[in-house]
Amino acid sequence: MENEHNKLYPEDQAKVDAFLKQGYNSVERKPYRPLKLLAILLVMVTTISAGALLLAWASGIH
Repeated sequence: MENEHNKLYPEDQAKVDAFLKQGYNSVERKPYRPLKLLAILLVMVTTISAGALLLAWASGIH
């Protein structure tokens, strides 16, 4: 059951519908690819870790 207090007057609903039809907020986006994000993060973390190990080895810490 819908709450009667949440409904808009027909004039206000028409304004909302007209605004939504303008396409101002509609942006074509590429689909979300979580595995691609995970791969990018894995490459970044591995690269930074390898760089830190190389730096530690070069400075004689490790």
